[in-house]
Amino acid sequence: MSKPALRSDPEKLLRQIISRFVAQEITPLARDMDESGKIPKELMRKIAQMRLFGMRYPVKGGGCGGNSTLYCIMSEELARGLLSLAAKVSKQCLMGTEHLYRFGSKEMHEKYFAPAMRGEKIGSFCLTEPEAGGDLGAVATTATKDGDEWVISGMKTWITNAPIADFFTVLCQTDRSKGVRGLNFFFVPRDTPGVRISPRFETLGTRTTDIAEVAFNDCRIPGEYILGEVGKGLKSLLSILADIRSMTAALALGLAKAAYETAFQYAKERQAFGKTINKYQLIQSKIANMATDIWAAELMLYETTRKIDAGLPAGKESMMVKYFATETACRCCDEATRIMGAYAYSMEYPAQRYFRDARFLLYGGGTHEVLQQNIARELKF
Repeated sequence: MSKPALRSDPEKLLRQIISRFVAQEITPLARDMDESGKIPKELMRKIAQMRLFGMRYPVKGGGCGGNSTLYCIMSEELARGLLSLAAKVSKQCLMGTEHLYRFGSKEMHEKYFAPAMRGEKIGSFCLTEPEAGGDLGAVATTATKDGDEWVISGMKTWITNAPIADFFTVLCQTDRSKGVRGLNFFFVPRDTPGVRISPRFETLGTRTTDIAEVAFNDCRIPGEYILGEVGKGLKSLLSILADIRSMTAALALGLAKAAYETAFQYAKERQAFGKTINKYQLIQSKIANMATDIWAAELMLYETTRKIDAGLPAGKESMMVKYFATETACRCCDEATRIMGAYAYSMEYPAQRYFRDARFLLYGGGTHEVLQQNIARELKF
C-alpha cells in the first residue's frame, strides 16, 4: 500500500529508521521469539542504544526529545515486526515511567528513571485488579500513612512486565470515603519486602509479553514515594489516557499493516483455477476493504496525536481511534487468514500470529464496550 503522508522531515526520517531496523533485526527473528516467548537481550540492547525508551521525554530529562506523534510512529513500525515487542517498548516509554518522570525525586530519577531510559531497568504499571478493571471506583489496593512511610496492601492482576520489572507504579486507594478522589499512584521498587509476583501467565498471543499478578503485603515505602499530590491520582491518570489509547491504536495500525502486506503478497503469488487469486473479485474486495480501513485508522491516529502535541483536548478522539484501529486490526488479521486459507493455519506462516496477537489489543486502554458507551456520552447522546 502507499506510504503514509508525513508532514515533517523528523517524522519521515524516524519512520525510515525504525522500518529499516524492523526489517533487519526484528522480522527475521519474529517467529523464534513468538515460539520461545523470549526477546534476545542483544535486541533489547540495540533498541536501548537507539534511545527508543526515551522517545516521549525531553533531552534534558534523559529522553530524545520526541512527542506523541513520533512516539506513535515508533510504536506502529515496531508492531509491524512483532506486536509483543512493540508493546513492551511502548509501555516502558509511557505507563512504566511517566509518573516516575513527572513526580519522582532527583534521587529516584538517578537511580531508576535514567537507567530505564538506557534499558537497564524495567518499569511496570499496576492498575487492574481482580475486581477492578475499568471501574476505578472499585480499586481495593490501599495505601495507609504510617508516620513517615506508606503501607501498601492489595493485589494487582494482568500486569505487563511484572515478572521482569525493577519497579512498579501502583494505583492505590488512600481514602475509601472519597471514592475515585482518594486514588493515588505510588512508586514501589521490586525488592521492597512484601512484594510477591506470581508465575508468568501463559497467553494465547503476544507470547513474549511478560504478564503476571503482583501482591503487595504490607509493603512499606518512604513517604516521598507517593507520585503526585494526595487525592490527585485520577487526574494524573486522565492526563495520559489519550496517549495510552493513541499508543494502543498505533500498535493496532502496525499489526493491521503487517497482516495486509502478508495477504497482499500471498494473493499475488497464489494460483487457483489457472490464475493468481488477486484476479478474483472477492479477494479484491477483501484487500480493498483492508486498505480503506487502514488508511482511515491512520488518518484518525495522527490527527489525534497532533491534537495531543498541540496541548488540545483529545479524549473523545483517542477513544474513537483506539476503538476503530483495534477493530481494524482484528478484521485485517481475520481477512488475512481467509485469503491465505490453510496456510494461515500453519505455524510456519505469520498470519496465525497476527490473528492471535490482535486479541491483546482489545482490552488495554478500555474495552470497546466501555469505549462505545463513553464516546456516546461525549457526543451528548
